[in-house]
Amino acid sequence: MIKKPFFGWGSPRLKYPAIGGGEKEPVTEIPLPQKASILIDYPFEKITEMFLKKGDRVKTGQRIRLSEGGNDYFISTVTGTVEDISIYTGYMGRTYSAIHIEGVTEDQWDPTLSNAGDRLSTEICLKFFRRLPGIIDLERLVDPVVPLDAIVIKGIDEDLLVKTNQLVLLNNPEGLTKGVRYLKELTKAKRMIITVPPGLSSDAGNMDADVIKVKPVYPQALPKMIMKNVFKRTVPAGMTCEDMGVAFINAEAVVALADAIDNGVMPVDKNFTLIDKDGKSMNIRARIGTSFKDVFERLNIKTEHGDSIILGGPMRGRSVYMEDMPVNYNTDAIIIQHKDDITENVDIPCINCGECVRACPAGIQVNMLVRLLENGLYDEAAREYDLMSCIECGLCTYVCTARIPVFHYIMLGKAELAKQKSREVSNG
Repeated sequence: MIKKPFFGWGSPRLKYPAIGGGEKEPVTEIPLPQKASILIDYPFEKITEMFLKKGDRVKTGQRIRLSEGGNDYFISTVTGTVEDISIYTGYMGRTYSAIHIEGVTEDQWDPTLSNAGDRLSTEICLKFFRRLPGIIDLERLVDPVVPLDAIVIKGIDEDLLVKTNQLVLLNNPEGLTKGVRYLKELTKAKRMIITVPPGLSSDAGNMDADVIKVKPVYPQALPKMIMKNVFKRTVPAGMTCEDMGVAFINAEAVVALADAIDNGVMPVDKNFTLIDKDGKSMNIRARIGTSFKDVFERLNIKTEHGDSIILGGPMRGRSVYMEDMPVNYNTDAIIIQHKDDITENVDIPCINCGECVRACPAGIQVNMLVRLLENGLYDEAAREYDLMSCIECGLCTYVCTARIPVFHYIMLGKAELAKQKSREVSNG
């Protein structure tokens, strides 16, 4: 149960980027890198079971199983030779396996998908399309734990400054229309919905889906806000939208699904928004596995010691500490912030001004929550002050007068609770 805050609504009026006008926006293509690194969400300690080893030659679009008899696999996004397989530690200590491919050459496409027969069959889709640019969990959509009342296609991005999905809607409405039709055939969802900013509502008008215009004020595009405003349902603490029968997927992933089914070729390029140190926004397309460094060099962007690289938007993004980080399936935005423009966080106690409480769209007493999180009292934070009700919008940090990194304390608390739950499950 969410405790009633003692302040009223007072969220800042932050607007999503405007896009529209009927004309397609240009996209800058990044050439193939000489080396690619593919991150896969697979335990590194099981890497010896993988059907791949150093020195193996791989082709673009090749499906590579990760374990004997298992359903786990990854798709090679380039043609080249496996140079190394290593562990990568990401945000909040989450680990991935990284496949490093050297000597990248012109694409030699693996023919397995093109020869697979009916690419719209459930069997083929689950065999090849579990991981697409923009991320789509087809298994969850085709065979959900909770029957789906609706699939919501996000034609508006969740964070500020980001316009990756809006761009897909503007530049490729035909592909999105096909993808919606294929999703309807593959799933048993009762309703298809596409969320769009007001300026793009006409671009979605011919699709076989209900078009919902989202108010272009942050954080109205976040799934749990759409659940509240459109479906008139509040997602309880610790539950997901999928637990309540509503799945959210990116427009880019829907277009990628249509491309794969129509062309028999795996989509291996990722669209994302890049904001440079001058605040200039660019639409970029790069091969999955391309390092940020390669992207920056191609765009003549120079970073220096003290600059910040952020994966994601300004409200919900995560810091990246090396330029070797590769473009991944879920890379929707990269921000480079000049060292002189960074607002430094401080390590002082909360001054109880109440700004975070006024801004919180979930109605959490953030000023009390952060006191417990600062002291590592994560169980108490979840039990007493609704840690798990946070929708992760980042407004608390944005408005904090004392410049406390509240959002990151919250993310740390959730991560630690997840680790604790995992240990409990492992211990029986």
